[in-house]
Amino acid sequence: MHPNMEYERILVVDDERDLCDILLFNLRAAGYLAEAAYSAGEALQRIVDRQSFDLLLLDVMMPGMSGFELAKRLKEDEQARHIPIIFLTAKDTEDDTLHGFALGADDYVTKPFSVREVMARVKAVLSRRKPAPAPTPTAGRDDAKCQGLTINTANKTVCIDGNSIGLTRTEYELMKLLLEHRGQVFSRQQLLDSVWPQDVIVTERTVDVNIARLRKKLDRYAACLVSRTGFGYCFEEEIEK
Repeated sequence: MHPNMEYERILVVDDERDLCDILLFNLRAAGYLAEAAYSAGEALQRIVDRQSFDLLLLDVMMPGMSGFELAKRLKEDEQARHIPIIFLTAKDTEDDTLHGFALGADDYVTKPFSVREVMARVKAVLSRRKPAPAPTPTAGRDDAKCQGLTINTANKTVCIDGNSIGLTRTEYELMKLLLEHRGQVFSRQQLLDSVWPQDVIVTERTVDVNIARLRKKLDRYAACLVSRTGFGYCFEEEIEK
């Protein structure tokens, strides 16, 4: 493994075993955790069984269920729709390409292709799905603070008027992210990507539940956790009177 590589899991779905072997060899050499499924049905079962993947390399033309049909089913599933998809296919007409993107594809590579091209597309798609790095905190500032609400990043506590309130790890991370970037609206998916581990499968509803719990613990600062309908959540410094 490359020492700085994050261990993204990639599932190659293609009925051509030789092609799968070539892709697996190169993906693993690049530091990815790569596996193969030799039919869309097998891939669907793995994902339904809650195996977590960061990317699918998906052939279109396969016996039985096609890659297009598998993509359609995944995009309709609340817990699988976030998985990026790169289609690998010999179908290179404009209509086929547009259909693939309409199904939510992140990229489309036509056969025959070079392995170098596929690897470049994989890297690009995985880079796009990562949340943007947080701005560097102000030098010398250990705490995030809003009036009487303070986050101590050294001992991982949140205090109101000097009194620590009991938060779970998830609630603390949510509070820290929103307070350090007050005024910035985060979508539910951005919060999931930033706070929850990548190997844990949760839905956007989980964000709503944790925000509701957090509000109950924030006393008079509960109103600062603002919901922006259709967008997500943000922390607003001014408390409405």
